[in-house]
Amino acid sequence: MKKQLLSLCLVVSTMAFAQSTSGPKFGLKAGGNLSSVTGSDTRSKLGFYGGIFLNFAVSSVWSIQPELVYSLQGAKAKDDYVFGGYKITALKQNLGYVNIPVMVQYNATSEFYIEAGPEFGYLVDARAKGDFNGRSYDAGNIDSFKTFNFGLGIGLGYKMTPNFGINARYTAGLTDIVKNGGGEASKNSNLQLGLAYSF
Repeated sequence: MKKQLLSLCLVVSTMAFAQSTSGPKFGLKAGGNLSSVTGSDTRSKLGFYGGIFLNFAVSSVWSIQPELVYSLQGAKAKDDYVFGGYKITALKQNLGYVNIPVMVQYNATSEFYIEAGPEFGYLVDARAKGDFNGRSYDAGNIDSFKTFNFGLGIGLGYKMTPNFGINARYTAGLTDIVKNGGGEASKNSNLQLGLAYSF
């Protein structure tokens, strides 16, 4: 009897959900990053992001949007350095993440929405670039960083058409990204601006 009641509840809730929504929308998104690393002697650097998303309408005003996005983040050094007889200039740390944001969106109007939610990141590439005594330097250093990153994002968007829109989002990292940071936490900070197209 309990199993039959549970099955009936599942069927009814599924039918109600199907009637209240128009089904998920698949889409593509891409744009630019302005990223930095907190707790370090750095400044922001430009990067890019691109990926896919699914938008599930839960009601007429609420939706959930999981995404799969590649994001090039990192930071630049504020100053030049002299270390071991080497003059280091234009030092830049690139961090390539595969991120999975899960945004809860509130559609304030048919065109304008706000969003917030967690972001789970997996580091797939890390490279330090710069000039050492006038010579270009480019080396992988992924072993210096932690693989997993977690953050919280908040943003807003505007739908210029039912399928095409613009989105801005800020994501604050909550986890330390450096393996041996000497006690001072270094966290990602990322501001995104880009376009989205849904099918």
